[in-house]
Amino acid sequence: MKKVKFAIPAGSLSKATFNILQRAGYNISGQERTYRPTINDPKIELKILRPQEIPVFVSEGLQDVGITGQDWIKETGVNVEILQNLEYGKIKLVIAIPETSPESTVSDLMESLWSEGKNFRISTEYLNIASEYIQNTSSYKKRFGDKVPLMVTPWWKKGDNPRVKIFLSFGATEAKPPENSDCIMDVTETGSTINANNLKIIETVLESSSVLIANKFALQDEETKEKIYDILTLLKGVVDGSKRIHVFVNVKKTNLQKLLDDIPALKNPTIAPLADKSWVSVNTIIEKNCFIRLLPQIRKLAQGIVVYEPRQVLALDEVTRREGKGCPT
Repeated sequence: MKKVKFAIPAGSLSKATFNILQRAGYNISGQERTYRPTINDPKIELKILRPQEIPVFVSEGLQDVGITGQDWIKETGVNVEILQNLEYGKIKLVIAIPETSPESTVSDLMESLWSEGKNFRISTEYLNIASEYIQNTSSYKKRFGDKVPLMVTPWWKKGDNPRVKIFLSFGATEAKPPENSDCIMDVTETGSTINANNLKIIETVLESSSVLIANKFALQDEETKEKIYDILTLLKGVVDGSKRIHVFVNVKKTNLQKLLDDIPALKNPTIAPLADKSWVSVNTIIEKNCFIRLLPQIRKLAQGIVVYEPRQVLALDEVTRREGKGCPT
């Protein structure tokens, strides 16, 4: 039996990933002991990998589908199909400098160092993003044009401009300034770790969250595509379910049309008769952030409101429309 190879992330994204998979209806076991946990779908083969690796392995076809961060897709520059923003693991990639530094921008910091005859040094895990970001600053372009900053790793050096050195960091990036670097480019959720290490954020490079990605050639195989879209449907259902609420209201038949006319958010509701034939029950899904605004209107026309948050909202029509566009080439 053909199995879809599904890569899920280790590290900081791991707990939230297992949580969304569980909410989607998947039962997973063994993740504490092995990098190949079991799942209650015989057509899926799970593997735990570092989120940095997942975009590359999916792009190369070594995995059919995976969950990783948008930051690592940009850093690796791979060509994959992004199927769904899963809206967890939200981080910012920022540039931080020692809190005692007077500069407020990267350009200011670079100009200050260059004017003293010093090289600019930055530590990061994101070599490619850092190189592109620095090259796009006005100060860099003015001084060096199209020259590429020098990337430095334990194994190789790449680039032709030693006046700007980008050092690969293997963690504890916040500890590098000021002795080993002039600034850092690192991820943060709240900024507390950066502040605790006597650094201050001066620029935000990008914002990222977890996404579901697929290999484009895997989507050309009908059997594999069907299983990938099963995964997409269930995970999208969790994301959509977190934003919506399920509402039941009882309303007199004489007020029903006014309720539907006055509250456009009540789309395609299910309407069922009650024991009292002059009343009906209206059952529908609405956006969570609309409910408080709509409640006064609902109260005037209905009674007996029951509200709960659905575990999933499966937008089958949306997934079907996406499939109908055809597989990418």
